[in-house]
Amino acid sequence: MVAPNPFLTLAYEPALAALGDEFYDRVQPACFPNPQLRYRNDPLLPLLGLAPAAVSDRHFEAAFGHFQFESSSPPPLALRYHGYQFGQYNPYLGDGRGFLYGQVRSNRQQLLDLGTKGSGQTPHAQGRDGRLSLLGGIREVLAAEALHGLGIPTSRILCLVETGETLTRDDHPTPARGAVMVRLSRSHIRFGTFERLEYLDRPDLVRKLLDHVIQHYYSHLWQQPHQDIRFYTELVQCTACLVARWMAAGFCHGVLNTDNMSITGEGFDYGPYAFIDTYSPYFTPATFDRWGRYSYRNQPSICRWNLAQLQRPLALVIPQGAMETALEAFMPTYDRAYRRAMVQKLGFDSLPDRDAEALINLTLQFLFSTQVGYHRFFQELQRQFSVTWRESPTAVFPNPSFLQSEEKVIALRAWRNLYHQLLRQQPVTNMAAITQCLRRSTPTTTLSTAVLAEVWGAIATADDWYPFHTLINSLNDRAHTNEVSGREHRYWDSLAREKIDTQN
Repeated sequence: MVAPNPFLTLAYEPALAALGDEFYDRVQPACFPNPQLRYRNDPLLPLLGLAPAAVSDRHFEAAFGHFQFESSSPPPLALRYHGYQFGQYNPYLGDGRGFLYGQVRSNRQQLLDLGTKGSGQTPHAQGRDGRLSLLGGIREVLAAEALHGLGIPTSRILCLVETGETLTRDDHPTPARGAVMVRLSRSHIRFGTFERLEYLDRPDLVRKLLDHVIQHYYSHLWQQPHQDIRFYTELVQCTACLVARWMAAGFCHGVLNTDNMSITGEGFDYGPYAFIDTYSPYFTPATFDRWGRYSYRNQPSICRWNLAQLQRPLALVIPQGAMETALEAFMPTYDRAYRRAMVQKLGFDSLPDRDAEALINLTLQFLFSTQVGYHRFFQELQRQFSVTWRESPTAVFPNPSFLQSEEKVIALRAWRNLYHQLLRQQPVTNMAAITQCLRRSTPTTTLSTAVLAEVWGAIATADDWYPFHTLINSLNDRAHTNEVSGREHRYWDSLAREKIDTQN
């Protein structure tokens, strides 16, 4: 007797479907000629109550390549939303090449979404083919795993299936390989989901959606006093902490339109993202972002702007003044979270604010003026750190060969002096803790543009997936992996709790 496909027998819940037809369109997936599983994220399966050994590659291909469903399963739903794209309101959005495959409870009873990307045309496709290139899917897999490896709230990719189709793209001279990606996230409800309802002048639907969001994703607030404004306040805090951690990690999302902002405060929908190679506030990964709206330095202000736009639909049910007051906390929250993340990258669990700001500013000034590799600097700090650095400033970075020129070594002098001074303020017994903090905070592998190109080159030219899987393992095999994995269940249990860590 053949065992049933575990994905088809999950206890899917029609939580979003129960909101009604005003929020989505029922759709059918495309038929693909030769689905082939290319990536499966086995560590996610236990969250769904599945043992990896009980789930075969064919199970993935049947569920997410051939799109087999149980007759009792809710139909796939293409979600409706609008959004501000590069500052201009666009009422012609929605899931154009994907759908909500299903919603399930995690092993800790939290609602999770399975959403596709590249699964075919929907009513929101706007004449496009509804497909995803294999390269696009690979890039999102790697972004999600890199951020997760750093302990940063993010959606994850459950699997990537190559479809056997060849795609034509205007911006690529050669045909592209097609793929379907399945994203596991806390929610696919976006800022733009609310914005559409304000555009339609439907305060009743704003109320309905807000109750749904609070009940399922901020359940600790459900039916509590002032639940609405407390929800918005927590979203402000979560978003501020998220972007602060992106900035410290040197990550640039690339297209922070309001339709790419999650109502749960997790990162998702990574398109032309990049990790900076050298520190440049003006770095802009999207070539079509000619004015640098979504540059690296603009990410905090853009996230705040997006939260301000969200007030427009929410003002139909929440007092505007209360939301404006809540939004005033965005930058102070961001500053605290960024300061803490950067101080930890520099080896200290905490420092007085004045010392922290001085060290961070001097670090960024040095990195900007010398254009030493952003990630290389912190890796060398972690590799070379020694208790002997307390002895004198010249003992700090005794082997600065990574700086490559005498001018850069001279530019490091002020940083050495301050770092030595701060080490002297710590008891010698704290040196082991600094060593551990550096190890936890420093990735051994950086998802650079060059690394991405190498991985894709092997796949494109020889269908060699070994570098891809090696990179995935490396991104998750960090010196601080055990620390991060210990937070995984807490994150999926309640994303809103992330803000607590950066405020204490």
